[in-house]
Amino acid sequence: MNIQDNYLTLADGQQMPQEGFGLYKVDGQGTMTAAIQHAFEDGYRLFDTAQLYGNEAEVGTALKQLALPRDEIFVTTKVAEENQGYDRAIASVKESLQKLQLDYVDLLLVHWPIERSFFETWRAFEDMKKEGLTKSIGVSNFEMIHLQYLATQAHEMPVVDQIELHPLLTQKPLLKFNQDHQIITQAWSPLGRGAVLGQDVLKQIAAQHQKSPAQVILRWHLQNGVSFIPKSVHEARIAQNAAIYDFSLTPAEMAQIDALNNYQRTGREPELVYEYNRQY
Repeated sequence: MNIQDNYLTLADGQQMPQEGFGLYKVDGQGTMTAAIQHAFEDGYRLFDTAQLYGNEAEVGTALKQLALPRDEIFVTTKVAEENQGYDRAIASVKESLQKLQLDYVDLLLVHWPIERSFFETWRAFEDMKKEGLTKSIGVSNFEMIHLQYLATQAHEMPVVDQIELHPLLTQKPLLKFNQDHQIITQAWSPLGRGAVLGQDVLKQIAAQHQKSPAQVILRWHLQNGVSFIPKSVHEARIAQNAAIYDFSLTPAEMAQIDALNNYQRTGREPELVYEYNRQY
């Protein structure tokens, strides 16, 4: 197994790479094109952006410049809070597709749950899938309660829930809930924005495997069966994050990493975003 042939099957039947490439805070056309080129050469096939990142146009130009075969790449974008609601969500996704220079995305996510247009946004997602604007629909930053609430009116449930997930925030109950409901969990900030890399236990495990702490964490995600989208603009780091398929962690090592959980978020609390209808 390697990064290029390691896929997960979504509940709707589509295949999604387990390890992808995050494009949060990747800015500037030259930087974007170089990062995507290095990532593709190293085997990454999933590229994750969002309306909120303000770089969809750069992603689209990079894909065009590099002439990457459409059937070999998996592109994700997300609808921002200000664009939620039925009509607005559809209009914003059509605009995103123009920026991305694509006829469809492979995965469309609701970026954050907000109370103001919770069900209307999802109805738009279901209709956009029928219209062929996206192959799969999912959510980001939805907690168990949001998924349970969505299920009261949804005709089709999300196939992916992208959440903050790393050794300091292991989210075990939500992982189990998603697994029980055929929802693939995808980790954003899989390295905890660097906050977790200095942990002694990770350094020790890394030394035993002759790997970096970052590679150990990504391997932990891999063995947990979740999808994950590390980001970097550095060529060596991009390659290193993909080089996690030639070793494995023991059950004891997995448990040691699990034990680092202290409920530490680097991002927002989803329930507060839901209540305030915006990122606070």
